[in-house]
Amino acid sequence: MSAPFDLNHDALEPYWKDEEAGIYLYLGDMRQVLPALDVTADLIVADPPYSETSLAWDRWPNGWPALAATVASSMWCFGSMRMFLDRRDEFTDWRLSQDVVWEKHNGSGFARDRFRRVHEHALHWYRGPWASVHHDVPRVPSTGGHQGGPASRSAIVHTGAIARQQWTDDGTRLVRSVIKARSVNHAAIHPTEKPVTGLLQHLITYACPPGGLVIDPFAGSGSTLDAARQAGRRAIGIEAHEPYAEAAARRLSALTLPAA
Repeated sequence: MSAPFDLNHDALEPYWKDEEAGIYLYLGDMRQVLPALDVTADLIVADPPYSETSLAWDRWPNGWPALAATVASSMWCFGSMRMFLDRRDEFTDWRLSQDVVWEKHNGSGFARDRFRRVHEHALHWYRGPWASVHHDVPRVPSTGGHQGGPASRSAIVHTGAIARQQWTDDGTRLVRSVIKARSVNHAAIHPTEKPVTGLLQHLITYACPPGGLVIDPFAGSGSTLDAARQAGRRAIGIEAHEPYAEAAARRLSALTLPAA
């Protein structure tokens, strides 16, 4: 477990908190709140405004990726391919490790001159030596394929020579890079809310050790805080719009954790 963290409450009081679980929600612009907290995290999970619509809340906060790099060495960031290409110069403090595709059960676009958009990207970024970055791919029950018994592989030149090895099927598989998870529909607090089960929990358990600290600089509905708490991680969320912060606080207050 990571060491306890001290928050600078003299600079800013939390909007909502669960001190026992180590979950804190702050109201304000992350570019002002994050430096004031003076804290280091194991992981950032960011779902920034993509700046692809005319909606008032869909405005990219300039400079936030560089600021995020001052508090963590590992980050999942949601976005569209257009967003990442348009903003690529803002991610120069980070190195890209991999991309995950979230496949929704329905589309979010209404354009008739393009393929129906039913996915979003989640890119994992890191800083420093890869060996020092926590990464533990979650496993899920196998739905088919081999069941039991040893197998072997011949040496393959790929990212390195893969030598012959023996393995025993334990009935699980690594989570795939294309993750199918239902969108949050009528019960959604925020228009871009991400599902906890089957998506956020996988990203958090992959990149944050048990007991570690997750920061969500665009907390929205509070789904990242919910996922972190259920996964046994601590979390700090920052939300700039009070109606969403209020709704997230109600959500988190109403949730009860299952018995261990």
